[in-house]
Amino acid sequence: MHTTPRPHRTWVALGAAAVTALVLTACTDDGARTLRGTASATTAPTTVPTSSAHGLLAPGGEPSDLATGLDAPWSVVRTGDGVDALISERDSAKVLELTAAGTTREVGTVEGVSGGGEGGLLGLALHDGDLFVYSTAEDGNRIQRYDLTGSAGSYALGDATTIIDGLPSNSFHNGGRIAFGPDGMLYASVGDAGMGSDAQDRDSLAGKILRLTPDGGVPGGNPFRGSPVWSLGHRNVQGMGWTADGTMFASEFGQDTWDELNVIEPGKDYGWPEVEGTGGEDQGFVDPVQQWSTDDASPSGLAVIGDTVFVANLRGEVVRAIPAAAPAESAEYFAGDFGRIRTVLEGPEGELWFVTNNTDGRGDPTEGDDRIVSVPLA
Repeated sequence: MHTTPRPHRTWVALGAAAVTALVLTACTDDGARTLRGTASATTAPTTVPTSSAHGLLAPGGEPSDLATGLDAPWSVVRTGDGVDALISERDSAKVLELTAAGTTREVGTVEGVSGGGEGGLLGLALHDGDLFVYSTAEDGNRIQRYDLTGSAGSYALGDATTIIDGLPSNSFHNGGRIAFGPDGMLYASVGDAGMGSDAQDRDSLAGKILRLTPDGGVPGGNPFRGSPVWSLGHRNVQGMGWTADGTMFASEFGQDTWDELNVIEPGKDYGWPEVEGTGGEDQGFVDPVQQWSTDDASPSGLAVIGDTVFVANLRGEVVRAIPAAAPAESAEYFAGDFGRIRTVLEGPEGELWFVTNNTDGRGDPTEGDDRIVSVPLA
């Protein structure tokens, strides 16, 4: 039985204003860890937003497993056929399919993946029937476009076309998230690959968010002529998403002090490595709209559902819900119940899906890990 936690007070830093707001936080005792992956996991928030007037969506029912027994899953994209979805496994370099029957099957293996550490098969994105894949090769990170053959329940990988390669890579800080924006362009996060100063170098693609055409070209409207760079000064972005009005949010790993949630604008510099967290506006950098202690967050995947931004957290072992209209506020869910959470996405009925990451060598796997979990939203 989950024990109702006793709330205590904490201070949460508020991004751009560089001020703090007092919120109520509920601790989860050690016993809550035994609930990981079970239907009795709590959906009560562990951080109460300073205002509830922003249409914040929240988990409103019992979580249930959609898939179990996954090996270090990293990205999940729905195919549009009900619950059918494609899953990347970082270390095995396999693409799996989650079928309507609730089973998983192998779609194919991405060739030439050089794993190790945080590298391997990372982000997936679907566009016009093609599967786009971000992975680590021996000569750097790359993005490939695969013909996706077959149909729901029988998908297979066809021919691959490399649209960009030689992206900075390392055993850590590879970025790896890819997503198509509302403009139909491909956005890709590239980590600093351990070379923080490169994030400030416009001629380097390290520590950047890129904007590309589906063929890998530089689209019109990019801020720097002839360059795929959309924004710079990033350490390791692993989550990107857009609201209905086109506002772009990104979640970013900090180093020792602050993880960040940023609103991304073309050509803007987000400060790394000169600034971590808030305090860079007087130097011409863009401050985050919200920041968290690195012990409490490690924000990875991000999804916008309605007017709510959901962020998966690895070290923090929570899903955060953030009202897009008031991005300095947040609520936390499932604290410690499922362990490390790698990514989040919207399910076919508007529910929240999230993906655990306990088998990647840094977690504490329990029976059934890793898993994809679904929970209704209210």
